[in-house]
Amino acid sequence: MIRSSHGFRVAALAGAVALALTACSSDSETSAGETSGSSGGSGDALIIGTLLPQTGALAFLGPPEIAGVNLAVSEINEAGGVLGKDVVVEHADSSDAEHAEVATQSVTDLIGKDVQVIIGAAASGVTRNVVDDITNAEIVQISPANTATDLSGRDPFYFRTAPSDLLQGASLGNLILNDGHQNVAAIVFNDDYGTSLRDVLQDTVESAGGTFTYGAAGQEFDPAEQNFNTIVSSALATNPDAIAVIAFAQTKLIVPELVAQGFDTSKLYFVDGNLADYSADFAPGTLTGAQGTTPGAYPDDAFKARLLEVDSGLKDFTYGPESYDATILAALAAVRGGATDGPTIQKNLAAVSGANGGTEVSTFAEGVKELEAGNDIAYKAVSGAGPFNDKNDPSSAFIGIFQFGEDNTYKWIKAEYGEL
Repeated sequence: MIRSSHGFRVAALAGAVALALTACSSDSETSAGETSGSSGGSGDALIIGTLLPQTGALAFLGPPEIAGVNLAVSEINEAGGVLGKDVVVEHADSSDAEHAEVATQSVTDLIGKDVQVIIGAAASGVTRNVVDDITNAEIVQISPANTATDLSGRDPFYFRTAPSDLLQGASLGNLILNDGHQNVAAIVFNDDYGTSLRDVLQDTVESAGGTFTYGAAGQEFDPAEQNFNTIVSSALATNPDAIAVIAFAQTKLIVPELVAQGFDTSKLYFVDGNLADYSADFAPGTLTGAQGTTPGAYPDDAFKARLLEVDSGLKDFTYGPESYDATILAALAAVRGGATDGPTIQKNLAAVSGANGGTEVSTFAEGVKELEAGNDIAYKAVSGAGPFNDKNDPSSAFIGIFQFGEDNTYKWIKAEYGEL
C-alpha cells in the first residue's frame, strides 16, 4: 500500500461549494445474517452487471475498470463463490453523458438479466441519467469512478469507492499552490463534474490567499465546443501562473491552442477526466512537466501484474483498484447477509467495509472465513479507500499525483491522503 506524503482533511465548504446532501445512509448496524427483500435468496447466484465505458469520451477508462471487476470475480469464484455458487458477470457499455441512450438501454438489459449489483458508471453525468432506474429496482449501484459532489447521499442503494471531488479539488489546489503558483486559471467545461470540481479548486486557492483569475461561474465552455481560440485567449489575458484544464476529450483541442498562444505547458494541471496517454496526440515534449490528479492509491506492482493476467493489453490502471474493491465488497456483503438480493447487499455493504470496525481482511477468502466465524470485518481496500460513511462515500481516500514526461505519458509521483 502506498503511504501518503501529505495528509489533509476536507470539511463541508460554503459559498462556492454548496452541497445539498440527502440523508440516505445505509444501515451499517445490520447484524451478520440479516436479510431483507423478497427475491435473490441464498439459493440464487450473485449476478454482477457492469456499466462501464466501452465507447465514448471516457472509453480509455473502461479496460482497467472492466479488468478490475473480472479479476475480483475470478478470485471470488476460485475461493468457492458466494454462498456456494459462482458469481456471474454481465458487461454492458455506459458510453458517456453525450450518448445517454446507450447507458439507458444497457441498464434496461442488465435489469432484464436479474443483476443484483451494478458496478458503474464511470462518468457522474451518466450516473445521474440512470441512477433512479437502478436504485428504484432495489439494485445496488457501486461506482468506481463517480466524483461529483452532489452524488453524495444520492440514494441508499447508491455507493461509490472513489471519493467525491471535495478531496480531489482540494488536493489539486494544494498541488498548484505548493508549486508556487498564486494566480490560477481554469479552462473548465459546463458539466456538473467540471463545475463541482472547479468550485472546490477555486475555494482552495482563494482560501489560501491565491487568486482565481479565470474559469469562475459563467466562464465555462460548452462541452460541444470545437474552437478554443477565444477561450484560451480570455484565460491567458488574466496572466495566470498556472492553468487547470478540467475537461474530457476536449483537452486534445485545448492543449494545441495553449501551445499556439505561447503558454508554458509545464504549468498545466489535469484531472482524472483527462489524465490520459497523449503520446499519439501531441508532438514529443508538449506536456513535459505538466501534472495531474486522480483519486486512488496507485496500485503496487503485484496488483498490476494480477490485472495484466486478466487483460495483457492494459496500459493504464486508473480506477482498476476501485472496480476490484467494489466487486469484492458486494460479494462480502452478500455473504454477511446470507443472501444475494439487492436489499441484503445494501444493508451489509457499510459493515463489511469496516464501518463497524472488525477484523481487517485483505481478500475475499479471508473475509468469508471471518464472517463464517461470526466476526465483523473491515475490508482493506486495494485503492486505499476507507470505510463507507453515512453518505455511502469513502470516509477517506488517496489522491494520486502524476507528472508527464517527454513522451506525453504520465508517471506516478506521490499520493496524498485525505479524510471527509
